[in-house]
Amino acid sequence: MKAFLHRVIPVVLGLVLCASAGASRRFDAATIERGRYLATASDCIACHTAHHNGAPMAGGLVMSSPVGDIVSTNITPSKRHGIGDYTEQQFADALRKGIRADGQPLYPAMPYVSYAALTDPDVHALYAYFMEGVPAVEKAAPHTSLPFPMNVRMSMKVWNALFLDPQPLARTEGRSAQWLRGRYLAEGAAHCSTCHTPRGALMQEKKELNMAGSQVGQWYAPNITPHPTAGIGSWSEAELAQYLRTGRLEGKSQAAGSMAEAITYSFSHLEQADLDAIAHYIKSLPPVDLGETGTPGAPRFGQGQAGHALGEVRGQGYAAGMAGPQLGAQVYSANCASCHGASGEGTRDGYYPSLFHNSATVGKTNLIAAILLGVDRKTADGHVFMPPFGDQPNALNRLSDKEVAALANYIGVKFGGGDASVKPEDIAVIRQGGPRSPLLTMARVGMAIGVLVLLALAFTIVRRRRGKVGA
Repeated sequence: MKAFLHRVIPVVLGLVLCASAGASRRFDAATIERGRYLATASDCIACHTAHHNGAPMAGGLVMSSPVGDIVSTNITPSKRHGIGDYTEQQFADALRKGIRADGQPLYPAMPYVSYAALTDPDVHALYAYFMEGVPAVEKAAPHTSLPFPMNVRMSMKVWNALFLDPQPLARTEGRSAQWLRGRYLAEGAAHCSTCHTPRGALMQEKKELNMAGSQVGQWYAPNITPHPTAGIGSWSEAELAQYLRTGRLEGKSQAAGSMAEAITYSFSHLEQADLDAIAHYIKSLPPVDLGETGTPGAPRFGQGQAGHALGEVRGQGYAAGMAGPQLGAQVYSANCASCHGASGEGTRDGYYPSLFHNSATVGKTNLIAAILLGVDRKTADGHVFMPPFGDQPNALNRLSDKEVAALANYIGVKFGGGDASVKPEDIAVIRQGGPRSPLLTMARVGMAIGVLVLLALAFTIVRRRRGKVGA
């Protein structure tokens, strides 16, 4: 009997362990890998990972929005702090409908309006990846705390009813497979319109102006329609695909801010065929001109010229230059010229770009943001870094609002062909997270009016009842 048990028990234990292992791995490796690629295309890690070596997908990133700061959540498979207890249907509802497992709506900082286009097989693959391809992080992310009434999440159900289209992308006849793939990625997973499409009074995307440019926190996501001057009509499809892969198009543009993050974590890791498909679709969009700043009739990528003000600052000393009318030239000479050149010409290899024929110097928002926040972009081509001059711990030199305004005006006039319209107040707005939306004020005024209307109705009803009793 003992000999029999010695032979049977290991077999039984082996079967139990195999069954347990099979139960813990619900998805095959190919499905998980497909989900990983889709999560990369969707750039999940950029928003759901805190800066400064935060754990991947564990949340905690504070994102400035026009109605307040929104903190990203833990989307690792932690059952206590993440989404480990989500069923696949709950995961799909969060992804495509903006509804959490507890039934509460998400804020549209989560681009579920775009993710609504994702197919069922792709949602399944994403679920497999997040459940079994992402390490669980047992740490709670801080809660989002927006001012009243934006903190009333149930109001988002009204917003969703107005602006969320739960249907997949409409069928389009006569389009190539490449165009369809590009549309699926650009409008769905890569959610390009989330940043590049102007917003209405209720923060909804103005689809009639798709990809025509919009303010996103401290940066301005530019017009990427194929308009010849306001957009990227002067780019070829190959150039756009190159920009998505590297974040740089010499003599035209360099990615910074959230676009640099998208290229670092998402686009630079996509297959070339997918980058070509996105470029093909974007170049097929209707051209739109919102009247962006710059020389009329000229692309923003070819404006400006070399120049300098060395004659005005030489011989008077640094302190005198910082106190005089050539403040911008002095700040540039002290902080920028060593990399970008005295005349803004950059370096021959283009690592430090020219400041003329550069889209960053046409339009003040991104110029201010680049000065304050710097540039940090990593691709297979290497690490591109420009130190910030704002309030960050790694700021090379913390410039005041007045100094940044003078520097931005100097660069804009000397190299961008613009005017000296930047004011210190403009710097303060970008430093504090970007322009605020009137939506918060509108909501509060609307609620106040609603309360007054209800009180007036109640007063009228009470008077009528008293009148009936008196009669």
